[in-house]
Amino acid sequence: MKTNVHHNPFNRLRDKFNAYLEEKGLRRTTERYAILECICLTGGHFDVESLLQIIAENHFRVSRASIYNTLELLKDAGLIIRHQFTSQLVRYELKGAALTHHHVVCYYCGSVSEIRNEKVNITADYRIPKFTPEYHTLYIYGMCSKCKFRLKKSQKEKK
Repeated sequence: MKTNVHHNPFNRLRDKFNAYLEEKGLRRTTERYAILECICLTGGHFDVESLLQIIAENHFRVSRASIYNTLELLKDAGLIIRHQFTSQLVRYELKGAALTHHHVVCYYCGSVSEIRNEKVNITADYRIPKFTPEYHTLYIYGMCSKCKFRLKKSQKEKK
């Protein structure tokens, strides 16, 4: 995981999270803020395992259950987005970061890459009756170049 300390949005997101927790009558715990801070340090996609690793590297002690519960709260608060790339591949990212790119997913190895293309803006170009979109994301599924190379190589070896 890369760390992007220079563009860490923690203070702004902490304030939004505070307001959400207060509105819902939920506790503002040190663990929840530690998890949010570590998410802000990821600089991209993360899953529960990578988040556990970042938390450990930053010398926090947080249970796996607290992470799952806090991720749900952050999602409900509109601060993170949950991506279900495949039936088993779930990743998260900050909502602000997710609004600037789309995803290319290899259905062979599960690798996920980001593509940036301002021309693909469904919410700006398409009106949906009786619906107000807040954000969108596009998943393009296919085969990455590494898997394609391996497949061609194995097909040649079989001949």
